Amino acid sequence: MPDRMFMRQALSQAHNAWALGEVPVGALVVLEGQVIATGFNQPIGSQDPTAHAEVMALRAAANILGNYRLPGCELYVTLEPCAMCVGAMMHARIARVVFGAPDPKTGACGSVLNLFEQEKLNHHTSVTGGVMADECGAVLREFFAERRAGGQNRPPLPNFEP
Repeated sequence: MPDRMFMRQALSQAHNAWALGEVPVGALVVLEGQVIATGFNQPIGSQDPTAHAEVMALRAAANILGNYRLPGCELYVTLEPCAMCVGAMMHARIARVVFGAPDPKTGACGSVLNLFEQEKLNHHTSVTGGVMADECGAVLREFFAERRAGGQNRPPLPNFEP
C-alpha cells in the first residue's frame, strides 16, 4: 500500500528531528507517486515557531516546483497537523493529507477540530488519518519518555537587563 510506504519515509524524517533534540515529527510531499520534498520538526534549532515538519516540507516542495501552490500534491506527516499547518496546506492547495498518530491536544484534522471540513473556507483537502498510527505514536511516546527520564527541560532563558 503506497500510504504505508510513504508514511515509513515520513517516520525516517521524524528520526532526523529526534537526532537534533526536536519533537520527532516528519513529513513529505508526494506528486504523482514520487517524493518531491521532505521535512522534519526544527522549531527549536531554527528558533522559528513555524518550522513544523509540514511547513518545512511545503517550503521545500514550493522551491522545487517554483510555485507556492502545490495542486495535485499529497502531504504525509507522522502526527495530525495543527491549525497553523492546516492553514499552510490550504494556501498551498494540497490535494490530500495523510497523517499517522492523532493529536488530541492540537489536531486540526478531526481530533480537536477539522479545519478542512469548514464549508466557508475556500479550499477543501481530502484527509486520511491513522496510517501507521501505532508506529507514529510510539516514536513520540518514546521520545517524551526519554526526555522525562533524562531530565531534559527547556534551556534557561537568558538574563535581560532592563
